[in-house]
Amino acid sequence: MTGRFDGKVALVTGGSSGIGLATARALARQGALVYVTGRDQGALDAAVAGYESMLRPVVANSAKLPDLERLGATIAGEAGHLDIVVANAGGGSFMPLEQLSEPFYDSIFDLNVKGVVFLIQRLLPSIRNGASIVLISSITARTGTPAFSLYSASKAAVRALARNWILDLKDRQIRVNVVSPGPTDTPGLAALAPDFKQLSERLASQIPLGRLGRVDEVAHAILFLASGDASFINGVDLAVDGGMSEV
Repeated sequence: MTGRFDGKVALVTGGSSGIGLATARALARQGALVYVTGRDQGALDAAVAGYESMLRPVVANSAKLPDLERLGATIAGEAGHLDIVVANAGGGSFMPLEQLSEPFYDSIFDLNVKGVVFLIQRLLPSIRNGASIVLISSITARTGTPAFSLYSASKAAVRALARNWILDLKDRQIRVNVVSPGPTDTPGLAALAPDFKQLSERLASQIPLGRLGRVDEVAHAILFLASGDASFINGVDLAVDGGMSEV
């Protein structure tokens, strides 16, 4: 059987768990050679287990420019090009407005905004004309969430980047789209609260479908936008949230 991504080279940042891991494995199952980044070698080794022929782990912190430069050099030296980039690395935590600090601000924006900007900039020489870039935002960029303002603002910035980059990259026919997950059952979501069961039940009650999303459901949306099936889709923000941001 021919895979949808046979012969393609992809990068998924933040791919050692959650949505990133599900996306990397889905791309690999459909034929792509996938570079996967994460900050911990052990977690990356576990992530690629069973997929060693198709997943290439690279330890890199997306908030650190030297790591991004090393990542770009690695891909250029080994694969020579990229057809798909999924900028998934990101994170955040709750912090009320009155408690916000400059170090906390820097930690959120360095990873979620600066990391995305300079990832794409550093990779541009390797990204092929006609390639697909998928940025991962969040429905928190559209909706209000108590004590989550910096994370939400950073994800709104990601949405704005896509709108502008489709113009910056139009001569190269590189598509840039956004996927905005809603509450999804991931280790990252679980880390936001000491009582994950209580948090998940509260969030599920706000979702018309009545449950949290699954990582494979978000991965399917990412793969669609990365594929030729979405060849005339550019600059969209696709919510994968069970309808939460529509009500």
